[in-house]
Amino acid sequence: MKAWRVVRKGRPSEALSLEEVAPTDLEPGEIRVRVSASACNFNEVDGCYGRYRTVDPELPYTLGMEAVGIVEEVAGGVSGEWVGQRVLVCGRGATGAHAEEVVGPVDMAFPAPETLTDPEAAAFYFPYHVASASLLERGKLQPGETALIHAGAGGVGSAAIQLAKAQGAKVIATAGSEAKVEFCRQLGADVAINSREDDLHAAVSEVTGGRGVDVACDLVGGEATKQTMGVMAYGGRLMLTGFSGGIEAEDEAGLLPRPIIFGNFSVSGVLLSYGDPNAFGLVGIHMIPRATGLAIHERLIELLEGRAIRPVVGRAVPYTALPEELERMERRETMGRTVLRWRG
Repeated sequence: MKAWRVVRKGRPSEALSLEEVAPTDLEPGEIRVRVSASACNFNEVDGCYGRYRTVDPELPYTLGMEAVGIVEEVAGGVSGEWVGQRVLVCGRGATGAHAEEVVGPVDMAFPAPETLTDPEAAAFYFPYHVASASLLERGKLQPGETALIHAGAGGVGSAAIQLAKAQGAKVIATAGSEAKVEFCRQLGADVAINSREDDLHAAVSEVTGGRGVDVACDLVGGEATKQTMGVMAYGGRLMLTGFSGGIEAEDEAGLLPRPIIFGNFSVSGVLLSYGDPNAFGLVGIHMIPRATGLAIHERLIELLEGRAIRPVVGRAVPYTALPEELERMERRETMGRTVLRWRG
């Protein structure tokens, strides 16, 4: 089967090679999916450079976190009812999705929404599950509260804006260009701020009457996190959800206790991985229970069918375009999700 392999470290056009590889053997609890479409993630750019410590297998390996397709085979411990279903799936170890077939844990698989095309379904999975876990499951966003969403024009950010509006919240979004700021407004943001030109503190103070934001979905990290701590309301919830501003911030000491203590707000983290929360023991890694993932997915389907939310496909391109598309992402030229078509 064809698969995009990371064969060396460097920019995507240097690191990636489209190769014929043997199918991956199934392990207990896994499914094999014939891929129809896969979605590009900014973390995959970091993976090409070898700077993403969370997903850093030995070279060579097949890139790609999530995909949509048809289940062809299941391993022991998995119901045969999955075979033939169109599903959203994450590859084993968050790798392997940019290929004609992907193998992944059934705990990270969900029925694909029937109303969505394959590119739309691929664009739906991670953004909406991450945004739901951040804003609603962990952030407990309530109707009438104010949400701040960084990187609002990206895949997760565009989903977070829509979810927050569907929850009845006021939304302040940030983005890195005027075109992206306008895109956030079109998605429903009440206020959109140019993160490269506007003063975040002044804008939030004006919008909230000096009160601050109740929930912040921080998808950027680094300096954005520091600035966000200064605009949190009393009892606010700062959700560390991504590091699009530079993955290195994931492992840097950057949270000073004083602003958190004196601000009387909470800081929480979000890792999108479903399974037994204690599967790894006490090593600092806890997955979200599978039952919570099912509840999140059910709620998202309801919102989708009610047309309160929609997946945002910025570009849908042939699978052969992966290196070019990741480099467009690296240059911050994308909005919504970029999806690769593997069939049809």
